[in-house]
Amino acid sequence: MSNSLSERAAIVGIGATEFSKASGRSELQLALEAAKAAIDDAGLEPADVDGMVTFTMESSEEIAVARGLGIPKLTHFSRVHFGGGAACGTVQQAAMAVATGVSKAVICYRGFNERSGRRFGAGRQGRTPDIPAALPTDWYAPFGLVTPAAWVAMFARRYMHEYGATSEDFGRVAVADRRHAATNPKAWFYDRPISLEDHQKSRWIVEPLHLLDCCQESDGAVALLVTSSERARDLRQPPAIIRASAQGSSFEQEMMTSYYRDDISGLDEMGLVGDQLWEMSGLRPDDIRTAVIYDHFTPFVLTQLEELGFCKRGEARHFIADGRIELDGELPLNTHGGQLGEAYIHGMNGIAEGVRQVRGSAVNQVDAVENVLVTAGTGVPTSGLILGRA
Repeated sequence: MSNSLSERAAIVGIGATEFSKASGRSELQLALEAAKAAIDDAGLEPADVDGMVTFTMESSEEIAVARGLGIPKLTHFSRVHFGGGAACGTVQQAAMAVATGVSKAVICYRGFNERSGRRFGAGRQGRTPDIPAALPTDWYAPFGLVTPAAWVAMFARRYMHEYGATSEDFGRVAVADRRHAATNPKAWFYDRPISLEDHQKSRWIVEPLHLLDCCQESDGAVALLVTSSERARDLRQPPAIIRASAQGSSFEQEMMTSYYRDDISGLDEMGLVGDQLWEMSGLRPDDIRTAVIYDHFTPFVLTQLEELGFCKRGEARHFIADGRIELDGELPLNTHGGQLGEAYIHGMNGIAEGVRQVRGSAVNQVDAVENVLVTAGTGVPTSGLILGRA
């Protein structure tokens, strides 16, 4: 493809704060710490950065981050919508800025106090509820659909009805993630694996979702530094080349509640992202040794595997049944512990893990990694990446 972004940019720096339930500092401070760490990781200075991309939901303004870091000028700054669906989209925006010469080095960042700050349904604790303004709540809220868990439960129940999936099938995702988190010292659930029995005994949140089907709420920040592939060769860290990047929104798309589609047992927008990733990279699912699949809720991990072509529709429960997604399996997923086990930073920590796998520096390093697929939030307009070794 003559206009392809493939291999024209790379992630050369990653940075993060600790992941906690009460950071004790502002979201701006968290964003600054992560961004400075990413710049240091690349062996650059703040003055080398001239671009920024973040989420529309991000509270820390680009000019505040630039001022706090001592960045003298910005030639590009943009934001991506739709919560966790924006994660890989921020990297695509950065890659476009670098590839077109608009910026030389771009910081992508996300920092929040999601656990200690505003929370979904928090009105019950005397705090302001956090419900997206774009949600058509008049149709759903009267029936109790006011949280992400409730929204996803509708899709999960239909998926179970269509394909015979069970709660135990979902639980295998949670068990794998927690197994990986248990050996990651930076994970919130470090040294705390779970069994399938633990998953099944955990309390219901919204049937068919148990507590252990649901990701954490975390305080923390993650930042990524993107520059050209050519420049990346001279920097401190082995570059994670951006082989492909994509965004996707599909017919009858809503923000977590696309219930008016003819079929709600799949995720059409992730299928669209997958098609673009394979076309741009020239790769296929068999070329992927490990992947970071957005895991805010376990049922959508199964659906993503199907939409991305790792298995056929309805077959993900069989695909993962024999431990294939664990560290000693054929396709280890979320080797950092995912959002179920490490932290929920809107998927940005998953991109950082993809970079570590490409570098060969992950705590749970997978052998012979050449390419890593990373996905962003599901149930919303979304995005994805394929990262590879130079």
